[in-house]
Amino acid sequence: MNFWSIYQHGFARVAACTGHAAIADPPANAEAVLRQGRRCAQEGVAVAVFPEMCLTGYSIEDLLLQDALLDEVEEAVETVVAGSAELMTVLVVGAPLRHRHRIYNCAVIVHRGKILGITPKSYIPYYRELYERRQIASGDDERGGTIRIGDATVPFGVDLLFAAQDVPGLVLHVEICEDMWMPVPPSAEAALAGATVLANLSGSPITVGRAEDRRLLCRSASARCLAAYIYAAAGQGESTTDLSWDGQTMIYENGALLAETDRFPLDDQCAVADVDLDLLRQERRRIGTFDDNRRTHAARTGAFRQVDFVLDPPAADLGLRRRVERFPFVPADPERLALDCYEAYNIQVAGLHQRLAAIGGPKVVIGVSGGLDSTHALIVAARAMDRAGRPRSDILGFTLPGFATSEHTKANAHRLMRALNVTAAELDITPTAQLMLKELDHPFSSGEAAYDITFENVQAGLRTDYLFRLANQHGGIVLGTGDLSELALGWCTYGVGDQMSHYNVNSGVPKTLVQHLIRWVISSGQFDEEANRTLAAILDTEISPELVPGEEMQSTESMIGPYALHDFTLFHVLRHGFRPSKIAFLAWHAWHDRDAGAWPANFPEPERAAYDLPEIWHWLEVFCRRFFAFAQFKRSAMPNGPKVSAGGSLSPRGDWRAPSDSTAQAWLRDLARWDMPSR
Repeated sequence: MNFWSIYQHGFARVAACTGHAAIADPPANAEAVLRQGRRCAQEGVAVAVFPEMCLTGYSIEDLLLQDALLDEVEEAVETVVAGSAELMTVLVVGAPLRHRHRIYNCAVIVHRGKILGITPKSYIPYYRELYERRQIASGDDERGGTIRIGDATVPFGVDLLFAAQDVPGLVLHVEICEDMWMPVPPSAEAALAGATVLANLSGSPITVGRAEDRRLLCRSASARCLAAYIYAAAGQGESTTDLSWDGQTMIYENGALLAETDRFPLDDQCAVADVDLDLLRQERRRIGTFDDNRRTHAARTGAFRQVDFVLDPPAADLGLRRRVERFPFVPADPERLALDCYEAYNIQVAGLHQRLAAIGGPKVVIGVSGGLDSTHALIVAARAMDRAGRPRSDILGFTLPGFATSEHTKANAHRLMRALNVTAAELDITPTAQLMLKELDHPFSSGEAAYDITFENVQAGLRTDYLFRLANQHGGIVLGTGDLSELALGWCTYGVGDQMSHYNVNSGVPKTLVQHLIRWVISSGQFDEEANRTLAAILDTEISPELVPGEEMQSTESMIGPYALHDFTLFHVLRHGFRPSKIAFLAWHAWHDRDAGAWPANFPEPERAAYDLPEIWHWLEVFCRRFFAFAQFKRSAMPNGPKVSAGGSLSPRGDWRAPSDSTAQAWLRDLARWDMPSR
């Protein structure tokens, strides 16, 4: 196995092609198809889709009824078939074909010198500028049949699925232009029947606004059908007697745009992207209602025919033709990031507001350390009080300094509490911690520099213990501050520790998103300038538990690994159930070059890191051990808190339900089956 091959990791490369149509010249168009087909094959493309009736041009009207032309169409199909003999790529080619007493607008599916099958257009337009029914028959009722073309009899109908036997999950279905615009398009039934890659050969003359309509339909089809959708429209060379053509091509996957080309091209254009078949299969398995819908329509979906073929894809390194977000919880697109931050912040605020209202409006007790998580929980609480029409003084904020608390973080905590007008106090846990360590006969109480887990957890536990008793004393609830990433790694002290609270607003927020939420709070003017200055100072502070004294500040990430990589892994484990080896492949493409790809808006330049494969591999193993074999018992007892990200939550009452005594061996074995790949 080649670790660097996309086909080893559940991807299939697909292409949407358009070019210059030669009106009523099938031989020229056949050569054009093969020219692009050969280029696609060189790039490792599994499926290449061409425009509607590309062997004749779509806009030929009554020329479709001429035998001389139709004879040449069949010869052109044979030319494409012969020319495909040495090509890996499945070619999906548009052609008008005679069958019984009518002409059908067809997609001819060709692979390695053979026609796999032919799919006719189901719905024939006959309105506004479209007059196709004058020449073309509807193929909607063509199911279970065959068609004779040249010396071959091949499957014919709208009920055909084309399945690659050596590429798991690659199942192709084809529809044509108008079919996509129907309330129940053929592709919907095909997806329920098992198709994962949906192709649309389109003529589609362009008018103002139609390109956006097509995008909407393609995106919607891919999202509803949990599929990839490949769209290729006719372009230059089509007749402009009354219409114009833009050659739009695009590829969507589960609602996300993977690739598109410029419209109105003068020459050949191909949108190429690597479709994630694993992702599509996982989505369908997780969303059980998808298969329930199949059961509802079983009379139709159960009658689809499957045509098998062997793709024999290359095992070479083809690169990766899709965008991989460095931060899957944090979109790099500025507008989308702003929207995500607005929604995430208000989900947290609304969740806390509702919980306080439902339990009689208690005060909020929160430990404020001057770090990112407690800072964010505090500003969520402040806005929740504003939303409820209550004074912020009903928030009781406590700094709880211990052996290693820095003056910098403590000062930031106090400045922020003053700026927000919450009730602030300080409770030094050091004397109580010293007493507990002495009563435990811990070596630290005898003067040794013994900074073990007991030393750390005495402090973490006392902070939580004090907060709960303060809540009892003041009629409040303890607001949790620990985030989704810490829960994933088990980086929290169980029970009487930061794992526990009465309500945790951060439990659905990954560490990599917290800093962007705070930046959004600053930029959107949620609070005054003094608060914003303090928030900015906190953003510049290194993440640290501040539990071990010394000249150097404790660095969380130096101990458990970069949150950037852990959150990357968490998203793909939680949202898609991917294998660790696939996550490593994706992480390398996302992280090996700091100068490649987009970073989220305002991401600090000094923090723009790069990671090589050995680093990625090492921290993947750490994640697997902690997530699958260690930390679940902490998550099984986690407090209430709102789900925030579509990437998932770890609540045992929500997205993630797992045994507390599992092992990580299956995931570690997946990594072990690969020799460490070199680059």
